[in-house]
Amino acid sequence: MKLKVTQENLSKALGHVSRVANTRGTLPILANVLIAVEDNRLKLSTTNLDIAISSTIGAQIQTEGTTTVPARLFQELVSGLPNGVIELELDEQRLKISAEHYKSVINGVSSEEFPVMPAIDKGKTWSVPAPLMKAALQQVLFAASNDESRPVLTGVAVQTLEGVLYLATTDSYRLAEKRLSTIKEDVNLLIPASALHDVLRIITDQDEDITVTCDEQQVLFKVGDVELVARLIEGNYPDYRKLIPSTFSTTALIPRAELVNIVKVTSLFARESAGSVVMSVDEASQSVWIRAVASQLGENNATTSVKAEGSGSITLNSRYLLEALQAMTGKDVQIGFNGKVEAVLLSDPSQEDYKHIIMPLKS
Repeated sequence: MKLKVTQENLSKALGHVSRVANTRGTLPILANVLIAVEDNRLKLSTTNLDIAISSTIGAQIQTEGTTTVPARLFQELVSGLPNGVIELELDEQRLKISAEHYKSVINGVSSEEFPVMPAIDKGKTWSVPAPLMKAALQQVLFAASNDESRPVLTGVAVQTLEGVLYLATTDSYRLAEKRLSTIKEDVNLLIPASALHDVLRIITDQDEDITVTCDEQQVLFKVGDVELVARLIEGNYPDYRKLIPSTFSTTALIPRAELVNIVKVTSLFARESAGSVVMSVDEASQSVWIRAVASQLGENNATTSVKAEGSGSITLNSRYLLEALQAMTGKDVQIGFNGKVEAVLLSDPSQEDYKHIIMPLKS
């Protein structure tokens, strides 16, 4: 293998794929990036056996070949080289990298030891505009669970209902649902949130559409010249929709930025109580209060004007509340609840495609 490629393109491609390389696994080859020439282009690939990602870039190919080298070392080396042309030449399993004033050699491992990349030959395919997918992932991924003892909750439920595609996540304390788009296919997938974090990282403002293909075991995302394949999580996702309340005894329409500010300030006094703050809505004064008491530090009460119907109080985790508010983009947020023990619904009255539920804390 001998070829020339620009430092900018090679560094960008390595940035896309290197995160998936696994340096802590039992198979040392998984810490490597597979370098290959396909269809007269340079293809870089990594996998951790659950996720595989590849990026294809243009190059001036002189001779073909394949090898693998440590992904982290290769990425850090290339990112440190000056802009311009880089020459890669494979001498048996030694990869020679040459650039202006730089000559390096990385000892590689035969590509024959690299796991076969999974492929989806037949499956359902649909497309989603990249900006829409990016915004949706930013609004739901943070609510997925990190608890590996409950693998179903570490995934993102991707389901259609009456021809509309939804994304949903929950860690059993909160739930985020985003209505995405209408599609013809009937879809019911459970995709690891970690894989969709990687999809989110590779979406750029220049990307137009993301093509999604799935079968019963895997899902493939094509974003520009980058492809990511992930194994689906087995199991049944909770029937979360029955948990979303539709009627409320207390509602408040609140300027989102003002609510973020008063929750942030109040949360400073909520550290002793694991972030617990009390939200009180008062219809008579058309105001909402956020209060926290710290026995050692003191207490804080903050208020803002709202449009309220009904009065009531509820205790919430301030971090969950802030993360939900920051995932929204509208000017106002609608909050509705029924008493102290039932779920709170946060929604954007100007964008009805996003719902966020937080379970209250015991007060």
